[in-house]
Amino acid sequence: MKIKITGIGSYIPEKKVSNTDFDKHVFLNEDGSLFNYPNEVVISKFKGITGIEHRRYAEDEYTSSDLAFFASQKAIENAGIDPETIDYIIFAHNFGDVKCGTTQSDMIPSLATRVKHKLQIKNPKCVAFDILFGCPGWIEGVLQANAFIKSGMAKKCLVIGAETLSRVVDAHDRDSMIYSDGAGASIIEASEDETGMLSYENATFANDEANYLFFGKSYNPDLDPDIRYIKMFGRKIYEFALSQVPAAMKSCLDKSGIAIEDVKKILIHQANEKMDEAIIHRFYKLYGKTPPKDVMPMSIHELGNSSVATVPTLFDLLIQGKIENQEIHKGDVLIFASVGAGMNVNAFVYRY
Repeated sequence: MKIKITGIGSYIPEKKVSNTDFDKHVFLNEDGSLFNYPNEVVISKFKGITGIEHRRYAEDEYTSSDLAFFASQKAIENAGIDPETIDYIIFAHNFGDVKCGTTQSDMIPSLATRVKHKLQIKNPKCVAFDILFGCPGWIEGVLQANAFIKSGMAKKCLVIGAETLSRVVDAHDRDSMIYSDGAGASIIEASEDETGMLSYENATFANDEANYLFFGKSYNPDLDPDIRYIKMFGRKIYEFALSQVPAAMKSCLDKSGIAIEDVKKILIHQANEKMDEAIIHRFYKLYGKTPPKDVMPMSIHELGNSSVATVPTLFDLLIQGKIENQEIHKGDVLIFASVGAGMNVNAFVYRY
């Protein structure tokens, strides 16, 4: 038995924030000293490395669970199912619901329970829970749905990835320009044909890597040091990703029995354009090959890095034909892959 994605939906907030909107920000070094370069230079270098030109922020009245609800409605409609038949709601996030203008995370009740409530699902046998797995959370949720369905514990799962990272960033940290908000949702069911998940790989590296992404104080020493923001060691993450993600993807592909030449698309977490390109090149190099043109669809230029939402949103946009010069056909083999806080790495091979 295999599982497949029978419905997909995403919510992309309307509020667009451009790189030029950061030109008045006061960027500081970690020690609180003023960053030495003018903002136009910072922004130019940032775009050259990350590929990000714009990002989306959630509307003030919405939180992560709201964005997730909107995406879930679309996924349920796309799958054509009765929401009362959903056995599990698995919600991947990292910071809970953070209201606009506040810094405190709200995770009681769980965000999955909040989505179930908003969907007005009455069935108590629909079990709702959250997972915190860094940026690879949505993929990990799909792997959990795979286990539930194969074990007979479920027939249908709603797997969600949603985040409002714009509300947990330090405005004085240049890395704040990377992050964005959004949601992606999927319906997972058993596959009765040749389509669906063919293999998977996942791992947690929790030695020195455990704190590459963390919650830390603002770079502005005048702000309350007990208020925490998302922080990262970018260079260490880059080196880790280039070492571990291609290896995980190769292990996953080898287990599937699919040849590298038959892979049509790689849907990788939209973290950083240069890093993603380097991962793909290193992955193909493991097979003594170079990546074919257009094998890696990207949404980061316009949507930024919305953590757990990037991969399902990318898949939704690809299916809808909304990514320039990209298309997908029945029977195509895809690789989904991600890396993030933990440090966690995962991937699965999928026949569309």
